[in-house]
Amino acid sequence: MTVWLAFLRAVNVGKRQMKMAELKALCEDLGYGKVKTLMASGNVRFECARDPKAELEAAIEKRWGFVSEAVMRSGAQIEAMIASEPFKAYPEDGPFHRYVLMLDRPLPQTLALTGVKDDYDVPRVDAQDIFFVAWRQANGRHGPGLDKLDLQLDKGSVATMRNWNTILKALK
Repeated sequence: MTVWLAFLRAVNVGKRQMKMAELKALCEDLGYGKVKTLMASGNVRFECARDPKAELEAAIEKRWGFVSEAVMRSGAQIEAMIASEPFKAYPEDGPFHRYVLMLDRPLPQTLALTGVKDDYDVPRVDAQDIFFVAWRQANGRHGPGLDKLDLQLDKGSVATMRNWNTILKALK
């Protein structure tokens, strides 16, 4: 059995509400094993012998009536991501938050992200993941320029951003 993590896009935003207990039950109804939701923002871990992406997305649309694309990672991919220490140069505590933007397909090799001074840094770009450090602003926000990042990505890509702390808890 493969451990899968589904990071759902645009869950519990506006009218797109989804209770995590109901998401857990849906995954169990689909036959997934050892289902566990993480936080209330559409993160779910489970075991499944097949690639569950299309099946899960279709079941979510049928159940809740809206499309929520899933960016999937295997447990092994998450373990490798964590072990690679993408934020090694940034201590756990500081005037910043650490994020990873995960995509459903490889990034273009021509993509060049360098960050925006005093707004956010880009410590690393992998094949399907972009790692960010968002600096705290005077107004308390972190990395406000990150909201324009998707304009630099290929149209048609599915991407979702998670706080690094969520990733660290994903396999526990």
